[in-house]
Amino acid sequence: MKVCLFSDFDGPLMDVSERYFQVYCFILPQAAEPGQPLNYLSKAEFWECKRAQVNERTIGRQSGLTEEQAEQFVRLRRRHVHADPFFAHDRVQPDVYHHLTRLQAADVDLTVVTMRRTRELEPTLEQFDLARFFPSESRYCLANDYHKSNDVHDKQLLLARHYPKHQHQRCYMVGDTEADILAAKHLGIPSLGVLCGIRNEARLRALDPWKIVANLGEAADLILHDAG
Repeated sequence: MKVCLFSDFDGPLMDVSERYFQVYCFILPQAAEPGQPLNYLSKAEFWECKRAQVNERTIGRQSGLTEEQAEQFVRLRRRHVHADPFFAHDRVQPDVYHHLTRLQAADVDLTVVTMRRTRELEPTLEQFDLARFFPSESRYCLANDYHKSNDVHDKQLLLARHYPKHQHQRCYMVGDTEADILAAKHLGIPSLGVLCGIRNEARLRALDPWKIVANLGEAADLILHDAG
């Protein structure tokens, strides 16, 4: 039976930790009073907070903001985290090209399922030479004018919309968040949570995915073995 891999984009394929950290460093002083003492988290500290699903308001408070300032911090973060200048900080995860090539060579249908909008996905695919793995008909993302609700809800709708064309295949979902795991579970698709993204093992394990793996390489090994 033909195999299909649904892969999230940010996390399994792209490392977004620097983008998120740079946004944090940029907006923290904007939410504070001039000259106000601030406690900047290191990148490691910040990313561990994100992986443990500490909310933005709490991160703001831990960084020296008042409750009211933390609310402004949340609003600023929402405005800037998907702004074009900060996408320049994204990087491809290590060995992604190698593992996508392995899967492609094994005749696995590769699809990307992401909460990025078209204008956020297409340039990145071209810039990092990932378009060759994901032809236009295999890119499932949000329309530029889509009004977002929340990632769990929107990811479930997005995957459900495109799943029917693949339901005759043996499908797997690789992702790094609750949105990915729960969307796959809703459709009965085996899910693999990757630890190279924005959730730590404890948060992923609580979602009870089919497997938890370090990265796309381990996911590829499991998929090829299970489907073989």
